[in-house]
Amino acid sequence: MKLKRVVITGLGALTPIGNTYKEYWANLLKGVSGAAPITLFDASNFKTQFACEIKNFDPLDHFDRKEARKMDRTGQLGIVAAREAIKHSGILDAKNLDKTRIGVIWGSGIGGLNTFETEISNFATGNGTPRFNPFFIPKMIADITPGLVSMEFGLMGPNYTTVSACASSSNAIIDAFNLIRLGKADAIVTGGSEAAITATGVGGFNALHALSTRNDDPATASRPFDKGRDGFVMGEGAGTMILEEYEHALERGATIYGEIAGGGMSADAHHMTAPHPEGLGVYHVMKNTLEDAGIDPTEVDHINMHATSTPLGDIAEPKAIIDFFGDHAKNIQINATKSMHGHLLGATGLVEAIAAVGAIYNSIVPPTINLHEKDEAVPDLDYTFNTAKEKNIRYAMSNTFGFGGHNACVLFKKYQ
Repeated sequence: MKLKRVVITGLGALTPIGNTYKEYWANLLKGVSGAAPITLFDASNFKTQFACEIKNFDPLDHFDRKEARKMDRTGQLGIVAAREAIKHSGILDAKNLDKTRIGVIWGSGIGGLNTFETEISNFATGNGTPRFNPFFIPKMIADITPGLVSMEFGLMGPNYTTVSACASSSNAIIDAFNLIRLGKADAIVTGGSEAAITATGVGGFNALHALSTRNDDPATASRPFDKGRDGFVMGEGAGTMILEEYEHALERGATIYGEIAGGGMSADAHHMTAPHPEGLGVYHVMKNTLEDAGIDPTEVDHINMHATSTPLGDIAEPKAIIDFFGDHAKNIQINATKSMHGHLLGATGLVEAIAAVGAIYNSIVPPTINLHEKDEAVPDLDYTFNTAKEKNIRYAMSNTFGFGGHNACVLFKKYQ
């Protein structure tokens, strides 16, 4: 069968460096850091006392009090980002819209961690009587956000959440892409949200020695490829894209911001938390993606790397890029936007995909900030250090990898 084209017609973002897509994009280009001391809980006794929190977010600005109490923060963030993307796309204004063919596919690696932590803590410190919030389970489960979005907008198409750690929302994009190009849906609201800046979230990652402990200078703590990097900076937030079948978008006169050309997945099959030292899983996920798109590696102009600012990952990924792309690797404009917004865990793939689409649409690549002294062990590539660079981009790749060795890659194309 002939596969259908899939285009992007709406964007929404709620991030540590911007509470809308436009604000997020503007601050990416400025090289703004979203890292600051934690305010969501008392972190004074923790090894890591800072994170990339969303600024100036009050749920009551978006939901009435009764409604807000029924949702974990991860759901609140997701719905706000979905609302922006849906409004941005204008899709609900289309004539003769068939909502049974519009779905919501989401990504979240953890789900309602704060709800789980609060309810278990209340039970453990109580008198033993099992008194739980009646919304405990629906607030906690990772799949509730797409359900809530579908209910708000009456969208009756495919509806579920992908869970693959930090690759979750990239897997959501790939699933949405596949369903549309196979003719199973006309459009899909695809997103990702995460809100794991809690005592158990920070404490758990501290126990893994995964987080930076640069408490004296949070703004420079997320420093991919830098010799002094000491772990990732946790972030929270949400991102949403409206993916739409090309003819469906044309018929309603939608603005098209880019096209999805292909998607790939792979597994490291190596270690629970560490990447394959030779980057084999990364190599294969990029290979699978370009084979799916049917393009030559020399056509890729930009890669938004996973690059979390960890000692091992920041070496394995560029090594895989050089192994796969060969001499062309030096021509690719590479960046690591986690240096600004931090690591949004299950939401990171979607938020970084939005940055990749912005780079294509605006012909400019946001910087990788916080380079002080490049690690000699990191292969030499053009990492767009500290200053954004203008570049005409045909194809842009977004890489995301998760604990368990889950790898996902999405390839975006300039719309012609």
